[in-house]
Parts: sequence; structure tokens; C-alpha cells
Amino acid sequence: MTDILVMDQVSKSYGEGDTIVTALNQVSLRVGKGEFVAVVGPSGSGKSTFLSIAGALLTPTSGRVIIGGTDVTAVSPGKLNRVRLEQIGFVFQSSNLVPYLTVIDQLRLVAKLAKCSDQIANDRAVELLKEVEMVHRMHHYPDKLSGGERQRVAIARAMMNDANLILADEPTASLDSKRGRAVVEMLAAEVKSRQKAAVMVTHDERVLDLCDRIVTIKDGALISGDGEHSHITVNQTDRMTAANR
Repeated sequence: MTDILVMDQVSKSYGEGDTIVTALNQVSLRVGKGEFVAVVGPSGSGKSTFLSIAGALLTPTSGRVIIGGTDVTAVSPGKLNRVRLEQIGFVFQSSNLVPYLTVIDQLRLVAKLAKCSDQIANDRAVELLKEVEMVHRMHHYPDKLSGGERQRVAIARAMMNDANLILADEPTASLDSKRGRAVVEMLAAEVKSRQKAAVMVTHDERVLDLCDRIVTIKDGALISGDGEHSHITVNQTDRMTAANR
């Protein structure tokens, strides 16, 4: 399996001297093509810091982060922006759609930022909207969509530039159980069919069975199923059951 995301002994600390707070402690993780990984843990455990570093939005204090073969801890700001735009797709808990853009224009905007031609952008947007069953709503604005529909558009938008890595931050947080599961089912299907790597931070145990692997963060460190802190490559860990979490 080809690794799309590699986090190697990643740590993040804030403050100095006696006031240092370690938000993430020597985290190592590999996620390959076609793999859907859930990250769980209590509030304040380091999940948000983990996702921000995995998405090249936050620089680690130490360690390496490699996305699609590029070490994002060792590139220029300009190169880093290109990696974010071309290699990473984000799905946020509240969809973060632009309120004054129609559904199809949400996707076209992403393509325009990547300097994609209008025709190619339009064709790809329609194709993705068909896949997430939203093509019939392509000319509607976000305020006319349900929460589940907005999240489906967000999934299509994350796929628009053919990003290798999809990062989802609590994508079911604002949805009821039925709609939440439908959204994650759709995300999982896209990851498999397009052979993307995906990481989802979630508190929603009802969707964990849709993931290939579950890892737990506690006190800033990944822990193994027996509760011990683990700094080994976590893609060798078996799926944890609900009782282990």
C-alpha cells in the first residue's frame, strides 16, 4: 500500500520553561491509498492539533509530516500553499460553504484557485455532484440545503482538485444519526472508489464501523488497544472495538 500521509514522531508544544504545554507527543501514523482512518479521543486530547498538523495548517515543534511524498515541514511557504491546494481536501463539521455561491460554484471556485480551465472544472464538478447525489441541487444556495446535503457538497468540494488526502473534522457533529451515517458512508465510498487516503476526527461512535482503522489520542499521544502509550507506526495496529476506546 502506498502511504499518502506519514507523520513521523510529531510533537507540538506551546510556551517556554515551566509553562510548556505539550499538545501532541511523538505521534507516528501512516495512512495509505484507499484507507479510511478514524481518530477518537476525549475533548482536549490533542485531536484538533493532530488534524491541523496533518493538514499542513500548523507546524510541528519536532518530527516530520510527509503528504504525497512531500515533506511539508521542510518546504517554502509558497510550496506549502500548493500542497494544501492540490494534495489536501478538507471536510469541516459545519460544511463551511460560501453562502453567496451556488452548489456548483462552490466546486468551481476550488478549481479556479488551482487555475483549472472552466470546461474541465465544470465537467468535474458535475461528475462529483452526480456521485454524491446532489446534481439536482447544483444551482441552489447553501441556505436552501439540509445539513446532510451541505455536507455532501463539502465532500464533493474536497474531491474537486483530486486531492490525495481527505481530512474530515467532526463531519457528523451537526447532523442527526441517520443523516450523519449517510454522509460518512458517502465519504467512505468516495475514498475507496477514488483510492484516496482519509482521516476523520470524530466523537460519533455510530459511524466507526465504516472506517478501516481506529486510533485513539489521549493526552497528546496515540495509545494502543491496551491503553499503553504507543509511538510505533500505528497502521500496524488492529481495529479497536468500542470496548477498547
